[in-house]
Amino acid sequence: MSYTDIIVRYAETDQMGIVHHSVYPVWFEAARTDMMEQAGYSYARMEREGIMLPLSHLECDYKGGVRYGETVTIRCFIEKLTIARLCLGYEVRRKGEDGVLCSGTTVHGWTDTDLHVINLKKKAPELFEFLEKM
Repeated sequence: MSYTDIIVRYAETDQMGIVHHSVYPVWFEAARTDMMEQAGYSYARMEREGIMLPLSHLECDYKGGVRYGETVTIRCFIEKLTIARLCLGYEVRRKGEDGVLCSGTTVHGWTDTDLHVINLKKKAPELFEFLEKM
C-alpha cells in the first residue's frame, strides 16, 4: 500500500473549475507507479526484466469534486494478485481529510514484451513473492 500526493493543476480542471473525470485514471497510474517505486521494485525494473503490465479494466466511482490548487492523497493497494493478473484499488481524498472523493480499481495482465500472457510465478518468482508480501 502507498500514499501519493498530487497538487491539482489548472489544466486538470474543466470549465466549472473541478477536476475533469478523465484525470483520475492518470492519477491512478501515478499512484501505482509510485507504489512500486516506494516498495523498491520499479516499473522500469519490471520492463528491463521483460515483464509488462497492460491495463485490461478500469473503474472509477466519483463521489465529490476537487478544485485547482487543492492537494489530494491517493491510496493505492493490491486487491488481488494471481499468476496472470493484478487488481489494484485506489482511494482519492483531499490531503488530511477522511472523505473519499473517488474510488476505483484497475485490472492488469502480466505479459512479456510481445504482450503474450505469462505466468508471473514462473517467469519472475522473485517479483511474485515480493507482491504477495505487499
